[in-house]
Amino acid sequence: MPKKKTGQRKKAEKQRLRQKEIRTGFNQKPLAEHSCNAAMECDKCNRKQKNRAFCYFCSAVQRIPMCCQCGKTKCMSKTGDCVVKHSGVYATGLGMVGAICDFCEAWVCHGRKCLTTHACNCPLQDALCIECQRGVWDHGGRVFKCSFCDSFLCEDDQFEHQASCQFLESETLKCQSCNRLGQYSCLRCKTCYCEDHVKRKGFKYDRNQPIPCPKCNYDTQQTKDLSMSIRKHDYGRQGTGGREDGYSDEEGACGYSGYSGGYGSYNDEGDYDNYSNDSNEDEDDDDDEDEDDDEEEEEEVEEKSEKKENT
Repeated sequence: MPKKKTGQRKKAEKQRLRQKEIRTGFNQKPLAEHSCNAAMECDKCNRKQKNRAFCYFCSAVQRIPMCCQCGKTKCMSKTGDCVVKHSGVYATGLGMVGAICDFCEAWVCHGRKCLTTHACNCPLQDALCIECQRGVWDHGGRVFKCSFCDSFLCEDDQFEHQASCQFLESETLKCQSCNRLGQYSCLRCKTCYCEDHVKRKGFKYDRNQPIPCPKCNYDTQQTKDLSMSIRKHDYGRQGTGGREDGYSDEEGACGYSGYSGGYGSYNDEGDYDNYSNDSNEDEDDDDDEDEDDDEEEEEEVEEKSEKKENT
């Protein structure tokens, strides 16, 4: 007969389960809700940006820093795990911080737990925008994840990418291994699979769970539940050519040539550049030839009428 659980043992098991839920909940928390990705407004230039140790625009140190792990701005623990002891005094400002994270560029408080655990599980370790290939140190905005392909996105490209994410790289919605209609779609590989080819041999699948992609192991979704398109449309500032930063002096701020492809651009001298003189001369020559033909036809008609009158 098993021994009866004591109150102390029950309490220890509950605490163990609670700590496990906290650890799993931290990994399942949305990226926008993490303290290292919180919104911050600079004290000097008043520009909104991601939580940082120094302002991205003016490099000013913030008056009230926030810990990127626990999110606190004041250390009130008198007998806690603080590396720098401050018994009977609340630590604020730079007296609360202990380090700067190399991944998210934010302050870490002087708590032993935050200092030893944040660098290992920082959610912005591989935060490279899939559209512009910029990291946290290259732009001042917050970082988000695409709701379809689960890729990192910067604040400039998040809406443009998600508007054009549901497309396939093939010309049809058929399975890439056979000619049947693809019932499952992988939004990361941009491919479709039928019910036979989406499953791999020797792999155990969980019941009532999404089937992982056989190519990248990302969860697939049913094609009928998505708004999939077989053509790719380029939206926004990354869709056209220009310089590396997405802008060009000749093409304008949005990458477009000011709608000057067929009608020309108006220069400082008051002339149209692309509307060439050669095309104007060709049109004038065509008009002259048409007029000459009309005159010859009129002369022929007059000669015929004179001959009829003489006869």
